[in-house]
Amino acid sequence: MEKSAPNPTAIATKWALIYVVVSIVITYGFQLLNIDQNSSVKYIGYLPFIAFCFLAQKEYKDQLGGFITFGQAFNPGFRYSLFGGLLLAIFIYIYLGILSPEMLTKAMEQQQTAMADKGMSQEQIDKALEMGTKYGAIFGAIATAISTLVFGCIVALVSAAILKKERTAFDIPDEQVTSDPTV
Repeated sequence: MEKSAPNPTAIATKWALIYVVVSIVITYGFQLLNIDQNSSVKYIGYLPFIAFCFLAQKEYKDQLGGFITFGQAFNPGFRYSLFGGLLLAIFIYIYLGILSPEMLTKAMEQQQTAMADKGMSQEQIDKALEMGTKYGAIFGAIATAISTLVFGCIVALVSAAILKKERTAFDIPDEQVTSDPTV
């Protein structure tokens, strides 16, 4: 019976779903603890993303028998980043638009202060806030999808370089090894 090749899409999707669930928990944890959105603590959210990207690539390597090229290792990492970014963008849209619109309002207030500090006129600030209030959830979702994919590609490239282990002439595939020592 022929062994089927592992599916990088299935592996990437599994880890992307796990990442989005963890991100949702972290998001609501930050909200419950009333952690400032501009606090450096927000960078903790990057750790699960990096870890799950690496784990997706490692799982794929293990299913390939422990040997993987750079391109093969990058593949599930890229897919994980793409799927994770899209799923997280959907959550961000629902979160800012429906579940917690007060978080969008809070962000708009912070932006208003930042724009005033930059010397923008009140008319410009009002126009920007109107647009942000109207389209903030969509902008947040699009920015999340794009930034997650870009950051994920960087992470996938680095971890692919770490995980790369190509088969050499001395490595015998498991299916060719016999248990008879006289052969």
